[in-house]
Amino acid sequence: MVARIDKLKKKPPTSKNKLRLWIRLLRSTRYMESVLRAKLRKKFSVTLSQFDVLAALSRSEDGMIMSEVSKLLMVSNGNITGIVDRLTEDGLVIRSMRGGDRRTNFLRLTRKGQRKFNRMAAAHEKWIEELLNGFSADEVSHLIAVLSRLKKPEIDK
Repeated sequence: MVARIDKLKKKPPTSKNKLRLWIRLLRSTRYMESVLRAKLRKKFSVTLSQFDVLAALSRSEDGMIMSEVSKLLMVSNGNITGIVDRLTEDGLVIRSMRGGDRRTNFLRLTRKGQRKFNRMAAAHEKWIEELLNGFSADEVSHLIAVLSRLKKPEIDK
């Protein structure tokens, strides 16, 4: 009787499952971001957006122009400007003109900014490890492989 009931149960349509997956990914991302935001604010007095800008600049020893940071983080120059203003006030980032052009802001981490970012990055890595502790190494590798296919959705073609 149980086997017959199981056969009668319909699988949800693929499109419904894809919607469920989207919602699960979104909720998981929002949850992790909220935890990271709170921890960065409490431990380092920075926002997640400030951390993201510092992370982008830390990858470029020679620095970056503001539009490169905007493009990398997928936000507008206007959004980056306020964040960079605060990071500059805090002595973490230096802003200068590139080639004497006042329209082109060149950004670079200060020594203080690099030291603070290194501490934040180590803590951030630890927090991510804690948040994803329930996943095995094989599960993590599998999820990375599967989700990496989302980088180039067919919409972009």
